[in-house]
Amino acid sequence: MRPGLTAKTVTALALAAVAALCIQGCSAPSAEEKPASTSSSSGAPFLGNRDYVLPDSPFTRDDTVVTATCGMGARYAAVTVRAWDPETWQPRAERTFPIPGDAAFTNYAGAKAVNSPLVDLCGMNPDNPSPYKVATLEYMAPRVRALFDLAFTRMAVVLRDPGNKADSHVGYVVSGADLDEVVRLGGAAGADEQNAVMSPDGRSVWFTYTAKGGGQRIGSRPTEGSHHLSDEGPAAGHGLPLTVLGKPPRAVQADTVHLAPGGRRLTAKAPKVFGNVFDTWNSSGPLTSRSAHRATLLSGCVGVVGWTGDDRVLCRTSTGNFRIMDARTGRASGAPVSVVGPQDGTVAEGMLVSPDGKRFLVAVHEPNARRSDDDYSYRKPDFRVVPTSGSGATTSVDNDLLDTYTMFLSWS
Repeated sequence: MRPGLTAKTVTALALAAVAALCIQGCSAPSAEEKPASTSSSSGAPFLGNRDYVLPDSPFTRDDTVVTATCGMGARYAAVTVRAWDPETWQPRAERTFPIPGDAAFTNYAGAKAVNSPLVDLCGMNPDNPSPYKVATLEYMAPRVRALFDLAFTRMAVVLRDPGNKADSHVGYVVSGADLDEVVRLGGAAGADEQNAVMSPDGRSVWFTYTAKGGGQRIGSRPTEGSHHLSDEGPAAGHGLPLTVLGKPPRAVQADTVHLAPGGRRLTAKAPKVFGNVFDTWNSSGPLTSRSAHRATLLSGCVGVVGWTGDDRVLCRTSTGNFRIMDARTGRASGAPVSVVGPQDGTVAEGMLVSPDGKRFLVAVHEPNARRSDDDYSYRKPDFRVVPTSGSGATTSVDNDLLDTYTMFLSWS
């Protein structure tokens, strides 16, 4: 678990910001987004994210690592994303996403408790843990990545209604926008919208919501036009995050979601579901034993780091090592990769796999490390690039812009 602020400090910051700124079965998809033609495969796989044409920028070019860091002060809160050269670890570009004062970036006493990956990035601390049950980096990084579109131009937010503490709505902010330029996509009285994430193309925000009958559903709102609500399918409550994948977009409600390079399989984790790797499907909904197709259990895997090929997955294992697993059989392939020794007093958590599958990024830290009540100073992190083969040199990731709160989101 990464270090965090104390509840007292977070509450003070959040209140100051608000004062100063005054933010399974799966049902059929909506009529606006028809599924791909039926496949002979039981999962009816969709094509994945490679069909999207992205604007050229430092964030979308090959061999780029993208990170996110949340910064909070008495009068301002924002998320900074940076594009990095993974050889020199020098930043190529950065973008800033302002966080409106009514946005749910932390949960604190007196405010509506909201599930949002933004809380993982900005507001998690020992007294106010992640809104999701597991908060290792293998779980948090995919959740936070889902806040942004593929090109890192928009960030989804959940907004608490300042006039009604029981209401919450979704919206988004554009990089470089002013604090008052948040786009609010809903505002109906009594709305309960949570888990806001972006579609891959940035044209819609997806979320879980409470329907009029009281059950939870998955919905989306377009970022332009009327922002009308489209019902996308059933949800397993607000307790699991969303990831939107594929073209046309579909939401998977589960943790540790990584799409395979070919787009036909994904990793995912959900309570009471046996397996780690599944066929993709064409409708939106939670991962359940009913919606899962051709499940493969990766033996001993406690956290998926990413795909090293279309049929191979890198896992952190129950022994604390990392290992490549065969996504078809679930068995280990190759030797275990040890990052820290049993006497080091530290743990290693996986973050990203390189596009060629030959390297991966890890964070090394003390178990259950915490920031002390009075420690607001910069803390130097221990990030490393490690060969997935277990042989070859491990290198340190070193730059003063990186700290222990930095989240590594993508390696293209």
